[in-house]
Amino acid sequence: MKLIGSYTSPFVRKISVILLEKGITFEFVNEQPYNAINGVAQYNPLGKVPALVTDEGEVWYDSPIIAQYIDLLNAEPPMLPAEPRAALKIRQIEALADGIMDAALVSVREQARPAAQQSETELLRQREKISRGLDTLESYFSDGTLHIDEMNLATVAIACAISYLNFRRVSPGWCVDRPQLVKMVENLFQRESFARTEPPKD
Repeated sequence: MKLIGSYTSPFVRKISVILLEKGITFEFVNEQPYNAINGVAQYNPLGKVPALVTDEGEVWYDSPIIAQYIDLLNAEPPMLPAEPRAALKIRQIEALADGIMDAALVSVREQARPAAQQSETELLRQREKISRGLDTLESYFSDGTLHIDEMNLATVAIACAISYLNFRRVSPGWCVDRPQLVKMVENLFQRESFARTEPPKD
């Protein structure tokens, strides 16, 4: 099994963590989707990471789809509950965490532009998305929808999103007034799967 991705992508990290937690052996193929010659496009026509190539040569892409495929392999521990509605809720929370990752990626790309070409309106729009998303995630821990000591698709996605905020210094005050999120990510960051997938320093 091959995982096609970049070491700095939070979406790729999410899949790497799941594979490691389940003890599934895989080869990591480092491909930069923004290179002039996009090697990812041979696996995903959109040229986006991650992509997963099975031992049979079947290709899966888009991180939520890959995560669901991996869970269908029935390797422990499961990342989704067995009950369909409960699983749907976890996947909705995953989508929210993924949306925070998307907003952070847009912010990083915008800030990489020459200062005179940057849009403060766009940056503010993305910051507001991230803030609203984090507030909602905090509420899921406060109301018991999620628990700080559990490992599932939602909490893995949340931890990868917050790690990316830290890595790219997007929304540096995210932890203020969000104690449940702080505790949850501190728990997950201690796991070997997160230690092994920490993005390289710039």
